[in-house]
Amino acid sequence: MTSSSGTRRQPSLAQLRAFVAVAEHLHFRDAATAIGMSQPALSGAVSALEEVLGVTLLERTTRKVLLSPAGERLAVRAKAVLDEVGALLEEAEAVRAPFTGVLRLGVIPTVAPYLLPTVLRLVHDRYPHLDLQVHEEQTASLLDGLTSGRLDLLLLAVPLGVPGLVELPLFDEDFVLATPTGHRLGDREGIPREALKDVDLLLLDEGHCLRDQALDICREVGRADAPVTTTAAGLSTLVQLVAGGLGCTLLPRTALRVETTRGDQLRTGSFTDPAPGRRIALVMRAGAARGGEYRELAAALREALRPLPVRVLDEDA
Repeated sequence: MTSSSGTRRQPSLAQLRAFVAVAEHLHFRDAATAIGMSQPALSGAVSALEEVLGVTLLERTTRKVLLSPAGERLAVRAKAVLDEVGALLEEAEAVRAPFTGVLRLGVIPTVAPYLLPTVLRLVHDRYPHLDLQVHEEQTASLLDGLTSGRLDLLLLAVPLGVPGLVELPLFDEDFVLATPTGHRLGDREGIPREALKDVDLLLLDEGHCLRDQALDICREVGRADAPVTTTAAGLSTLVQLVAGGLGCTLLPRTALRVETTRGDQLRTGSFTDPAPGRRIALVMRAGAARGGEYRELAAALREALRPLPVRVLDEDA
């Protein structure tokens, strides 16, 4: 469509937003509710967009709404435009007032209980106008949330090896071996990794990166069998299973103070250097509008984490 002046008409953001909502819900009433628009206004916006573009985007029947072939192709483009507009507004907000507004932080379960007190205290003291919202999820869900824009920043174990993401390393920490009282490796220092060949090892459920790290260590020392007969959804349950005599497990050092003071039926042993362990980092999208803030937050976190039993890293580690 061309106006009398010869310039091509441009779709409005409201029209694009209405079309993307219909494309996602395939239902006018649900789409209108999702974006806070009346159903007649939404239908009119989509019709106006079809007129501007000169194509039919939807196939309307009495019972349902379907995307036309052109609609399927253009829905992807329309969503990309809205995402870029959102990024523009986010960047403008960040430039206007750093460390304000909402920061949606995703954290893995084997980190959250042990590091969040430090993170929350830092944000409260240094960034009082930052609205920190915490989401505890497993790694795969967090990565999906970051890449889709549902989350802004992650706190988890690395390396990830995911294109388009930037890792801001915070620290390395060792694993220790948690055993029941009376176990031959309990309270022992200098345990060789090879000792893991001969212990009944309890692990977290599938989906936890700590489980995968433990299995990697077992493979490194030549343990080819699947060592898992009992699993747990969280470290607290895992520790209780160990205390009950069902086996041993690997614990990150940051978890010791919380998890090993609940009873006297648990012992821990340390490995010889280099001990097995993990690296924890903040992870952001490459080119994130608030990337400068996230780097500053990482630097502040490194200093705040120094009292913990970890080896704090430089940003370029």
